[in-house]
Amino acid sequence: MANLQALLFDVDGTLADTEKDGHRVAFNLAFEKAGLDWNWDEALYGELLAVTGGKERIRFYLDQFNTEFVKPDNFDAFVKGLHESKTDFYTQLLADGLIPLRPGVERLINEAREQGMRMAVVTTTTPANVTALLESTLGPDSESWFEVIAAGDIVPAKKPAPDIYHWALEQMGLTAAEAIAFEDSSNGILSSSAADVKTIITINDYTAEDDFSAAHLVLDHMGEPGQAFNVLAGNHHGHDYLDLELVKKVHAN
Repeated sequence: MANLQALLFDVDGTLADTEKDGHRVAFNLAFEKAGLDWNWDEALYGELLAVTGGKERIRFYLDQFNTEFVKPDNFDAFVKGLHESKTDFYTQLLADGLIPLRPGVERLINEAREQGMRMAVVTTTTPANVTALLESTLGPDSESWFEVIAAGDIVPAKKPAPDIYHWALEQMGLTAAEAIAFEDSSNGILSSSAADVKTIITINDYTAEDDFSAAHLVLDHMGEPGQAFNVLAGNHHGHDYLDLELVKKVHAN
């Protein structure tokens, strides 16, 4: 059995509850700025999360939920512009401190740093969103803590395809057996498991009913001392919060 060398973190929904109170809000602000009468409420956004990637989500919305909208001739540029505006609003929400990290995330990352564990970000969100979240929550130099930032359009096929994990592992010179992933959604676990990376899941409101049968441990959050997680599936080895010792035990089994 290969020794654990690296922690691979998804971002949206895993590090922070960015979807409902971050990306969704930013999309609606971008639509309003563009003079569009679109509004993605929480229920609709839950359905749109079936598709990964912001530009892809806009296209999915128009193809499936707003089919009467007349697409402009410069449709690709239109979608790109909307998405760029949404990213601007999202980064401002982060700068205003409105999107905190989930329980246990900062503690686990700091522990991994102290013990010399390699780390990477593996996500479909844009690099600008990753930078904004890390800097607003962990500090201005925190992006450098992660050896690789695998984000956005760096590979053509986004999650649930395994390509982003393959790319990150290749950049780090690691095999799948030397890493463990942290995800929150069905698209995430499909991606990581297809890349043969063992995975720990922390669910959120949008993903509680997803199929996580391929995960090695499923929790409601990472937990803190005095704020125990709830175990939904898998062996927690007697721990009540996710620390590096438990991560290593999950990886070894």
